[in-house]
Parts: sequence; structure tokens; C-alpha cells
Amino acid sequence: MRLFASDNCAPAHPEMLDAIGQVNTDHAPSYGYDETTATAQQLFRDIFGPQTRSVFVYTGTAANIIGLSAVTGRFDAVVCAETAHINTDECGAPESLAGIKLLPIPTKEGKLSPEDLEPFFLGRLDEHRVRPRVVSITQASELGTVYTLKEINEITEAAHQHDMLVHLDGARIANAAASLETNLGSMCSDTGIDLLSLGGTKNGMLFGEAVVLLNPNIGEHLLHHQKQGMQLASKMRYIAAQFLRMYGTDLWIESAQKANGMARTLAERLGKRGAEISYPVESNAVFAVLPDKAAKALEAAFHIHIWDAEKKIYRIMASHDTGLEEIDILTDEYDRILKKE
Repeated sequence: MRLFASDNCAPAHPEMLDAIGQVNTDHAPSYGYDETTATAQQLFRDIFGPQTRSVFVYTGTAANIIGLSAVTGRFDAVVCAETAHINTDECGAPESLAGIKLLPIPTKEGKLSPEDLEPFFLGRLDEHRVRPRVVSITQASELGTVYTLKEINEITEAAHQHDMLVHLDGARIANAAASLETNLGSMCSDTGIDLLSLGGTKNGMLFGEAVVLLNPNIGEHLLHHQKQGMQLASKMRYIAAQFLRMYGTDLWIESAQKANGMARTLAERLGKRGAEISYPVESNAVFAVLPDKAAKALEAAFHIHIWDAEKKIYRIMASHDTGLEEIDILTDEYDRILKKE
């Protein structure tokens, strides 16, 4: 059964299971003091720069909350797009667990601009207001769109001029890098990103995400936040081993390239059949307005996700294991329903 609701539905890449098996052979120090974790952290320093610090966690929400907690105080706020995952799909965790007020901004295609931030620069030190401390951008965005390196750099420059940090929620960062034909260092370190939630699960890992601090002057108590946030795994090496295999080889980019390519193919086929593609297909997500009968049939058969009920926009996600055969099956079913109509 192939599900297109999310790339989370895909099985783990076989390489991830092999990586876990490779470290499951002997005893090792616990709580991240093992050789595998140290090697993975060195890999991040090689990718992002020698100043980089990182910890591993189980989920994307944990990565976002622990990272943001480590760089904010009790009266700080985070500016984000209205569609951002931290605002729509984390059950109020930033507010309830980290005590962070979110300041969401409506956007056209899920991406912030420096102009969007300007209202938050004024009066940000007024003691009657929360202090906008962090700008959080999502790459790729929740609408499947991708910030260019120039756009990221413009945001970081504007934020840094007003003593604000920039967080990148990179749950699908591999898909964004594949779309831009760039590497992680160029996307993050070279553009001025301060902290990163580095994704793995959506690109084929069994479990695990990472909090990566690129700015050496922030997050003094990151390890305490990791522990208090219930994400200090006793057998950390099983997360670290996956990151080593994923980002220490070309697996991350090859998997993302495949998923992106399948999304483009699907969008082209649906477009030729009269479906309205709602947003640019720049990663592994297709957003489309579909005829009611076809949409309901695809929802039942493939679990495509209704994104905007009012506008009848559905999200269809390609995964690291999506192939042309699955695209054929989906579009054949779509054709069958259209012919019935």
C-alpha cells in the first residue's frame, strides 16, 4: 500500500536499518558519550564549521522546541509564517513547554520576507511587549516552496541588524537543498543562520532529528534543555548512526532528488488532466485543487491530505521510495474516476 499523505508514511530507508545494525554489536557509553555520537557531531562541524554544536533528539517538534528554548528567555517571542509547523502542527508546544509566544505572519506562499519583519523591529525593547528574539523560517516551507540562498541571507541580515536570531526549521532541508542544487553549509552557515533543526525522518531515517547551533554565542545551556525536554536518549548512538550514514554519504541528497523529481512528475500529469496546481512545486509536495469525486477516491485509496477544505486544496507528498509505478497507479485511478464523471 502506498500512501501519499506525507513522506512520514514511507518506510525507513534500508541503509538506516543497516546503520543501526552496525552499532548494535557491543556496549557503548550512554547519553551521547559514545564514539558514534562524537563522530556524527564532528561530521556536523565539517559541514557547518568548527564552531558548530549539536545534540540529537527523537522528533522534529522536540528539535524545534529545544533549539528555540535554548536561545530565548521568558519574555521573548518567535516570529514565523502563519503556516509554519511550530504554529500549526505542534499542539502549542512552543507556548506550553517553552513559554515562547509566537508571532505568526500571513504569507502568500509560506515564505517570510524582510519587509514582513519590519513591524517587529519597532519598539522591540518596550517592556510592555514581548521581545521578538527569533525569526523562524521553514525550509522547504509547509507549502512546498523553497527560500533561495539570497532570500535567506536577506532575512538574516535584517534580523541581525536588530539583534535577532534566525532559526531554520529544516525538517525537509534535504529537499530544499536538492531543489536549489546546493549543500547544507552554503544554505545555512554561509547565509547567516544561527540555529537549525536538521531533519532526517522525512527523508528516510527510522527516527531522529538534530538541534544544530551555528552561532557560537548562543545556547550556553543546550544540554540542560535537551535533558529537561526529555530528549536525552540513553542509547544515543542509534540516532547518531543514522545521521552518519545519511549525511556522511550522498544518501540524503539522492533520496531528496528522487522525491522532488516524482513530485514534479505528478504535478505535470495532474496539470495536464485539468487539476489546478496551487503552489510552485519546488520540493516533494504537490498542492492541487481536484474535482470532488476524484479527490475523494484518491483520499480513500492513497490517503492524500486535505490541506484547505474551503479552497478544496489537497496535498500529495512524494517520498524517498516513490517511483514511477506509484505515480502511474495514482494517475490511472484519477483517469478512471474522471471517465466515470
